[in-house]
Amino acid sequence: MSESTTDPRDDTAKPRRRQARGERRIQQLLDAAAHVFCRTGYTSASTNAIAREAGVSPGTLYQFFPNKEAIAVELGERLNRRMTETHGTVLTPENAGLPLGELLDTVLDPMIEFNCANPVFLALIQSSDAPGQLLEEHAELHDSIQDRISELIGLRNPDLSPERRTHTTTMTFALFKAGLTLILGHEGTEREAYAAELKTALYGYLAPVLGTEAVGTRP
Repeated sequence: MSESTTDPRDDTAKPRRRQARGERRIQQLLDAAAHVFCRTGYTSASTNAIAREAGVSPGTLYQFFPNKEAIAVELGERLNRRMTETHGTVLTPENAGLPLGELLDTVLDPMIEFNCANPVFLALIQSSDAPGQLLEEHAELHDSIQDRISELIGLRNPDLSPERRTHTTTMTFALFKAGLTLILGHEGTEREAYAAELKTALYGYLAPVLGTEAVGTRP
């Protein structure tokens, strides 16, 4: 009896190839959904519109997602992870001691860039009927970012009372979110202008509390 010459590695390579193709298809559908959600809003979006945007049949879409809610949840999870990575690299103790203008540039630029590159992030969470799971996960991210901001403020000015620190943190984040809405509502030079105005507003608000020069921080 002759021995089989089949390489056992082929048995694992095929599932990996199928998995890679499946992941590419999922990303294709998520990218299409992001465009549809931004263009029509989450409420008016449909799986047929998402499939059409992706250039696939509705049947192909249903192989990966049972409905648009599942698509929104998966899209939200991926964006939340990426946003967590973004604020995790800029809201750091090392950056707390930078001159205030440099600190704002260092923190705000990547966060503005992320939201401009992913406008569906806000489009989803601002929808009145977004999936509850998506909103819960975003609320956790929101709280995490606010906690990081509070830590930076505390490191930069450890003499602040807990109440003043909380108020300053809340107002800082509120100003950022309001400015971000304006930034996302414009393009080109107008977008750049509103980004600059946001930094000016935050600088003016934070300077009396945190100072403007570089400071030593005590982690």
